[in-house]
Amino acid sequence: MLRTTTEKFMKKNKPALRRCTACYEMKEKHELIRVVRINANGFVVDVSGKKDGRGAYICLDEKCLEKAQKSRGLERSFKSSVPKEIYEIIKDELSTQNG
Repeated sequence: MLRTTTEKFMKKNKPALRRCTACYEMKEKHELIRVVRINANGFVVDVSGKKDGRGAYICLDEKCLEKAQKSRGLERSFKSSVPKEIYEIIKDELSTQNG
């Protein structure tokens, strides 16, 4: 089978891998929930993964969320405290996606 020159030099895209702040596993970006720090004290849960700002990722698993809260994984990633409301929003998002 003959290949054209463009097929020969085309690269296959690698999946976007990110690390969970709780379990430290590398997973594809769509398998994680992103939390974004938008300014000095503002945090947003970014389901689309497109918002501007510093982001940290958590697996789509409630055990990982509990582990991140217990080990302060998000706080470590952002180097600042994360409000409890963000953890509640993530928990609600997990229940809608898994449920």
